[in-house]
Formats: sequence, structure tokens, C-alpha cells
Amino acid sequence: MPASVTVPAPAAPAFRDAFPAGPGYLAACTQGLPTHATVEATRADLERWARGEAAPGDYDAAIARARSAFARLAGVTADDVAIGSQASVLASLVAAAAPDGAVVVCPAGDFASVVAPFHAQAHRGVRVREVALSELAGAIDGDTWLVAFSLVQSATGEHADADAILAACALTGTLSLADLTQALGWLPVDASRFDLTITHAYKWLCAPRGSAFLTVRPSLRDTLNPVHAGWYAGEDPWGSCYGPLLAPAASARRFDVSPAWPVWPGTAAALEFFASLDPAAVHAHATGLGDRLAEALGLTDADGRPVRGRAILTWPDPEGADLAALTAAGLRASGRAGRARVAFHLWNTDDDVARVLAALPR
Repeated sequence: MPASVTVPAPAAPAFRDAFPAGPGYLAACTQGLPTHATVEATRADLERWARGEAAPGDYDAAIARARSAFARLAGVTADDVAIGSQASVLASLVAAAAPDGAVVVCPAGDFASVVAPFHAQAHRGVRVREVALSELAGAIDGDTWLVAFSLVQSATGEHADADAILAACALTGTLSLADLTQALGWLPVDASRFDLTITHAYKWLCAPRGSAFLTVRPSLRDTLNPVHAGWYAGEDPWGSCYGPLLAPAASARRFDVSPAWPVWPGTAAALEFFASLDPAAVHAHATGLGDRLAEALGLTDADGRPVRGRAILTWPDPEGADLAALTAAGLRASGRAGRARVAFHLWNTDDDVARVLAALPR
């Protein structure tokens, strides 16, 4: 690694005080950390359950709070938001709507939860064309039914060119599905620009694992088949517990997956916290730390340009030596696709940048 350089440290916002832990934790891209409020809400719910005081209907309020907070974060209305348990489950709902023989374009090497559900439709003639992320917009043509991609790539931290992709979709009539799992929570995103988005909230939104969200453009509500529909997808969920679903919800709730109740009190607390923050301040904090480390390490993108504006930083580490060094130094990082990977979020400070530089071999 190149020698470090001196870059002015950004001011450390006080919002890191919302988290019980954080110093040395550089793995928000793997799993976020809970806020004090999420820990308290989850613990209180567990204690209610242990006392025999928890009732299924009581979780409706937490789910409604979480749905509303997510809508504010994503720039959509609550009526545009469905809940689920995993990103792959929500992506599979979209994949099931692909016409027989449809063509879906995806980036090569994208996260499996985004692309695997479309490959699983091959028995119906659905074809997946994978191209380099930088070539995604150019690969969209009049035969493309849908383009599916992660806005921020999990393995590399690269950002998709959403403007170019959406411009190509507008020209060809192609639908767009963006996975916001590695973006929403640190990168300001307007989900209404896309036809569909999926987000698992356990990473950058710091919710318990098992709460995920689907946004659906209103004009598509009648196009998608609610293949996962159960009682909770009814206009009146508690009146839809038996028999066929005679009255699906008029809103995107018709795509709701029956909720895993214990995760939702903590999810509501997490999302309300993030919805209370200034997105620009969060973005500046995360990317400020990322930029300092990227410059110190001399990281460049595929075109040889300095890496800037990323909260996830990766570099080649085929033998895992750098990841091992970070781990030995007491830092929590990760390795993906032969690369070392670190992430900066609300709890991180300039000290974490210094610790990474001190830990890596020169």
C-alpha cells in the first residue's frame, strides 16, 4: 500500500452517540449496528413476549411507523411501500411478473439476491443478459423488459449511473428495478425515479435482519401478481385470515409478506431515527471518511480515476492478507470477491481511518 497522505479530518457529528458501539466497526455494508432506541424497543418487545403480554395485532402500529419512515427516507408515499422479509423474496415477486421469453439486463457480478430470481425463471424462457456495470445503460434496448441492478455494488462499492440507465429506459420503455440495500441510509436516494426498488434494512438502515421493503410505482400495482399474498396483503388483514384473498389492499400493501413480528419494533425505531437526520450531513460524513482513506491508499476506479464519494471502499486482496491485518488490529471489516472491503457510517470517526492505515502493511 502507498504511504499515507495528510487530509483534513471532517468534523465528527454527534449522531454517532445514538449507537452503543461503533469504534473500529467498518462493516455496515455487511450488517449495521443498532441504535440505543432499537436495542430498547427490541428488548422491551422480547420482555413483553416473555411475560405473555405480546399480541399479534400490537405489531401493526410498529409496522405502520416503519412503513411511513421508510417512505420518507425513500421519497415516496406510504401507499407505494410493501413490506417483506428478504430482498430476494421481493425480487422474486418482480421476476414472477416477467412475461415468458422476456429479456432482463443485469450487471455482471451483482449481488445474487438481485439477479438469481430472474435466472430462476429460465424455464419460462426468461433470459438474463449480464454486462459490465459501466455498460449497463448501453445494453438496454427495445427488447429489454427490465433492467435490474444494485445502485451501489456490494462487492466493489461502485455506483451505477442511474441517470444514464433511466434515460435508456425512457427511450426503450424498459422497466427499472434498483436494489437500494447498499445505498439507502448513507446515500440520498429518490426511489420514485425507479419503477421498482427493493431494500433490506439490516445494513445501512441498521434495522434487525428480516425487515425489507419494496416500492412500486402506482401504475404498476395491477401489473404485478402478488404471488406471496397472504392474509396480511388484504385491505383488512385481520378480516382476511381464512380462505381466498377476496379484497387485496388497494395500495402496495397488496404485496406485503406476512411480517416476522419481533423485528418490527426495532425496525420502526431505526427508520424513524434515520428519517430524522439530514441526508446531506450523513452523506458528507460517510463519504468524507471514505475520501480520506481512498486518497491515503491511492485507490482508483476501473478508469484510473481517484475513487471519491463512496462509503464502501474495496481493493484487491486475493490472499486475504489485508483483511487479516485489519482483523488482527481489532477492526471489523470484510472480504468479498477477492477484495478487502471497509465501510464508513454514522458511528465511524477519523480515528477509524487512522487505525486502518496503521494496520495495513506498507
